[in-house]
Amino acid sequence: MGKIYCIMGKSSSGKDTMLKAVRKRLPDIRSVTLYTTRPVRDGERDGEEYFFISEEILDTYEKQGKVIEQRAYDTVHGIWRYAMLDDGQIDLARADYLVIGTLESYRRMRAYYGQEYVAPVYIEVEDGERLTRALERERCQEIPRYAELCRRFLADTADYSEENLEELGITRRYLNHDGIQCLEEIIGEIQHGKL
Repeated sequence: MGKIYCIMGKSSSGKDTMLKAVRKRLPDIRSVTLYTTRPVRDGERDGEEYFFISEEILDTYEKQGKVIEQRAYDTVHGIWRYAMLDDGQIDLARADYLVIGTLESYRRMRAYYGQEYVAPVYIEVEDGERLTRALERERCQEIPRYAELCRRFLADTADYSEENLEELGITRRYLNHDGIQCLEEIIGEIQHGKL
């Protein structure tokens, strides 16, 4: 049976970059594209980073019982929802998967698929470095959303508290101050089945 490797971490810790790098090095590991109601950012494409859908479509999936997990963020631009659907993307009898999530999505995936089939990959970056990265990324957007950047940065402190990590048994941290070293550690753990 395969596993779902759930990449988690505070905003601007390098989750998307790490996901792409792991997939490049381990081409047999499959990704899972999540669904979101948030607006498309500059450079994103539907079906790549996310499936961008309306609130109404997500509500329809929910009524059909296809939502494995979802989370909502009350942003300065309104409610943005993210969800993983039982849409046929995951077949643990055939492959391993790599997905970006939150602690709550990790909890719900474990409940849905079984704890032994979902492994945490928690990435950490020093807060000052994360803030610098987030600010640089936001400056490149056509319409920077600085207020949302600040809201998300502060919310991460509560969401990824030591108590919440401990409750889910997440003790291993992948320090992403050197992307190459962090990548090698993650790949090594996946290849040797330690996660």
